[in-house]
Amino acid sequence: MAERGRPRAFDREVALRRAMKVFWEHGYEGSSLSDLTSAMGINSPSLYAAFGGKEALFRAAVGLYGQTDGNYTARALREEPTARASIEAMLRDNAIAYTADDKPHGCMVVLAGSTYTTRSETIRDFLIEKRRETTEDIRERLNRGVAEGDLPPDADTAALAGFYTTILYGLSIRARDGASHAELTQSIDCAMATWPVSAVAH
Repeated sequence: MAERGRPRAFDREVALRRAMKVFWEHGYEGSSLSDLTSAMGINSPSLYAAFGGKEALFRAAVGLYGQTDGNYTARALREEPTARASIEAMLRDNAIAYTADDKPHGCMVVLAGSTYTTRSETIRDFLIEKRRETTEDIRERLNRGVAEGDLPPDADTAALAGFYTTILYGLSIRARDGASHAELTQSIDCAMATWPVSAVAH
């Protein structure tokens, strides 16, 4: 027996990536349903049927961002051999990504919820939690650095995590404002010059 009904006329992954770019460029509040459906190549009922609505679509888009264009931080913290190398790679890799010509500048998780209304407070809180998770991931990597001798035993890893997260998010905002990769690199050089060293010379 032949299948009844028509199959979906779009590729869900392609549609989600297109929606991600709209949210990344314009933010949650600045992205209308018509903007999204136009970019995705579907109509509003299809969007709701496939993703459950604008907020659910945004959450899925943030998930995709974290697996793709926003994966540099997690990869640096996971793969680099020392705490310092992890933080430096995190900053430098993201600076390259933030200023790429073929994508919106800056970090989606930092910028997409910078404006909100009472109707989108759940999105604001969702992104705040994502950023807190990043800070905690950085702190855990720094704690590992203390345990492995990369950092002095008295290093304040909470303060350092807060500092380097602030640098990371500041790079995102400056990139959106039009700062060049070279300008971001100067800021990273200054940030890495503050890296704590042991007071005891060996």
